[in-house]
Amino acid sequence: MSRPALLCSVLRPGRARRWLAALAMVAGLVPATLPAAEIADLVAERATREYGSEMPAKGTFNVRMSADLPTEGEFIREFWIDRDTGQFIANVVRDSGEVTRVWGLATLTLPVPVPVRRLMPDTIVQPEDVEMVELPWVRINAFAVTEREDLVGMQVRRMLSPGRPVQLQSVIPPVIISRGERVVIQLSYGGLQLSAKGRAISDAHLGQEVRVVNLSSNKTIVGIARADGVVEASF
Repeated sequence: MSRPALLCSVLRPGRARRWLAALAMVAGLVPATLPAAEIADLVAERATREYGSEMPAKGTFNVRMSADLPTEGEFIREFWIDRDTGQFIANVVRDSGEVTRVWGLATLTLPVPVPVRRLMPDTIVQPEDVEMVELPWVRINAFAVTEREDLVGMQVRRMLSPGRPVQLQSVIPPVIISRGERVVIQLSYGGLQLSAKGRAISDAHLGQEVRVVNLSSNKTIVGIARADGVVEASF
């Protein structure tokens, strides 16, 4: 793939055109003028710069212009945006040199995993239960699950509604040992492996400490939940 083609593949359309135009000017292939770009692309780029370090890594702007406004321009000279509502005003320089004021909505969105159906407590979230959707950033708080892999395989604590972001406290790692359940206590020491029957005193998810009663000695020990019904003890 040639370098200009590679640039086009990694840059947004408006930005790619300006990069190629700049390269062409350096090579002396075209007059020193920039091609018109989509104003929506210019607004998205400028809004991204306005957010700076606060811009979420996977965030994008969905720009909607008011009707009957020009759609192409060379660059934005002045720009204002209300972060709460997404309303923006921009002064755009046209190819004629004329400055035109445009306005509309630039909504910051982020792809988040949401349930495709209602999920009841104790359900284990399956891959087919989740889809990624673009939601406005203002609807996503700091306690929302934003990665698909952080939701699939989790156990539901509170009912999850379809199409809505999932809160971190609404899911937990799946419980693999339940209170009152009979378990196998395993103890490894060097090359020696011992096992005993026990009963769990509390619930535990994978890797969590759990208290169990050794049914042979009637003593309570603390181990680590390693698998369904298996607790690893240590000295």
